[in-house]
Amino acid sequence: MKKLSLLIVLLMAASVSVFAQKNEVKVNESVVKWTGTKIGGSHYGEIELESGYFEFKNEQIVGGEVVMDMNSITVTDIEDAGYNQKLVGHLKSDDFFGVEKFSKSKFVVSKATKFSNGSAKVSGELTIKGKTESLSFDVKKDGDRYTAQLKVDRSKYDVRYGSNSFFDNLGDKAIGDIFTLDITLRM
Repeated sequence: MKKLSLLIVLLMAASVSVFAQKNEVKVNESVVKWTGTKIGGSHYGEIELESGYFEFKNEQIVGGEVVMDMNSITVTDIEDAGYNQKLVGHLKSDDFFGVEKFSKSKFVVSKATKFSNGSAKVSGELTIKGKTESLSFDVKKDGDRYTAQLKVDRSKYDVRYGSNSFFDNLGDKAIGDIFTLDITLRM
């Protein structure tokens, strides 16, 4: 009976290495920076993470999810407090991210390549404003730090304000459809 119990314990320990290991993102040490462009300039700021994790198997990402709190969106390039809050309010409005109804955005990992020279290709589903689209990007790994830059086409997520994809004759009032998310995650 002792041999059987020992065998079961050994089999259970061995099977743990077969399953993925879940690592939580340290949200307080992680950063999401956004940049949006317009004719003649850009604006940028940050969005706080609410939660996140990655599942690893043999040092390869096999799953995971990162959730952003859209209510936390800030603008960091405008020093005038009034104009800053005006833009933040506009970004939170239905013209842009509609955070009253869509307070969270998230990325869910569907697959990834193995890390080679500290880099891997990650694919998954990005949800913004209740719309979900597939997205792939490179992730760089340096110890417990993971960085990525996502190029997001806002027109695919029904973020229409100032978009040439939806409106004609915007001239110099047009806002670029592609915005960038520079992400640094600590595990």
